[in-house]
Amino acid sequence: MTLETPRWYALRTRSRHEKLVRDRLAKQRIEELLPTVVRLSQWKDRKKKVEWPLFSGYCFARFLWQDRLTILKIPGIVDIVGGGLRPQAIPDEEIEALKTLMHSTLPYDSHPYLREGMTVEVVRGPLQGVKGILLRKANRFRLVLGVHLIQQAAAVEIAASDVVVI
Repeated sequence: MTLETPRWYALRTRSRHEKLVRDRLAKQRIEELLPTVVRLSQWKDRKKKVEWPLFSGYCFARFLWQDRLTILKIPGIVDIVGGGLRPQAIPDEEIEALKTLMHSTLPYDSHPYLREGMTVEVVRGPLQGVKGILLRKANRFRLVLGVHLIQQAAAVEIAASDVVVI
């Protein structure tokens, strides 16, 4: 008998099957999490607020690794995210942070994942088109522009929403 505890894993879903996967997991009494965001969708004749998955193509589930085959048999699930023979579980703190965000009244939306050291390009503002390396100082992002030949650089504060990874 194993003393392993259930862990959170990211499940890759078929396109536009996130809610269906969530519902099927819940029906099998498997703890699930599908972070969603309400967006305004527009058709020719009307506008409507629609709930969309925050991370398109993904749903989270908490289960024992030995139950993975049961999970993978659920229609709409493509695979368990991660490399190797046993994908890495998601830390409970990251899932709790998502739950806290979802239950707050703060406006939120998906955002490209940015990591310190990534090469990015500014897509709006006075520095549009400039490429550099993203750094973090305190709780702010900084764009480092380097002149490699003379091994010198300049840094400027920038909003994370103004850059894309290249």
